Amino acid sequence: MAIEFTKYHGLGNDFILIDNRSASTPVIKPEEAVKWCDRHFGIGADGVIFALPGENGADYTMRIFNSDGSEPEMCGNGIRCLAAFLTELEGVSRTKDYYRIHTLAGVMTPQLTDDGQIKVDMGLPRLLAQEIPTTLAAADSKVINQPLEVAEKTWDVTCVSMGNPHCITFVEDVAAIPLETIGPKFEHHPAFPQRINTEFIEVVNRNYLKMRVWERGAGITLACGTGACAVLVAGVLNDLCDRTATIELPGGLLEIEWSEVDQRIYMTGPAERVFTGKF
Repeated sequence: MAIEFTKYHGLGNDFILIDNRSASTPVIKPEEAVKWCDRHFGIGADGVIFALPGENGADYTMRIFNSDGSEPEMCGNGIRCLAAFLTELEGVSRTKDYYRIHTLAGVMTPQLTDDGQIKVDMGLPRLLAQEIPTTLAAADSKVINQPLEVAEKTWDVTCVSMGNPHCITFVEDVAAIPLETIGPKFEHHPAFPQRINTEFIEVVNRNYLKMRVWERGAGITLACGTGACAVLVAGVLNDLCDRTATIELPGGLLEIEWSEVDQRIYMTGPAERVFTGKF
């Protein structure tokens, strides 16, 4: 059976988008998604995203399979791509500039801005160890600038959940990090029972941070939206940045705000259509 798809990317974090609105479950299985994401024998992507019917009053539901077949709770770049894809699917029938999208991390609300960017209300950051989850602190305590032994080195880490788990460490030179070797050791560290996304951050100034990321289930990617949100929170908690900052990722820039008014995280960035096809 041929399945139509559209390829999108958000700052180089690329996804295969499938119109799955006629069924409440994904039309392909996780092991099939692995084949689709293969960059040599498939389409090539960091993940497959399904646009499903809405749940709990939401306009749509988002599910995603990573390139290794695992299913994350949320994906920041992915939800921007999904919002752009939904705009394409709705076409002239579209009546509003935002969507309420149900995810495994809760309801997210991406909004299309006048300059073509997409701003997403990413919700409240979760900071308690049991919410990450991690064993680096007591269940009801925060993990801020805590030591973690990885690859015979002590790293000072801060942990944040944006509906999915993140471990952030600040370094002098982010380009010098051997991400391909150190990333898997963080991801599978026993302190993180559900594995972890890891961000390495260089502070340029209080409004500009450089980031490299190892994503749980996808490895090295050019960008991670939830990671950028978690990074800003970690920067504020460690008094290294202000509540609004530009995050430079290998694929481009994201604008992140931790609102003082409602304490929610807002992410603004692009989503670009690459091509369509049938698989």
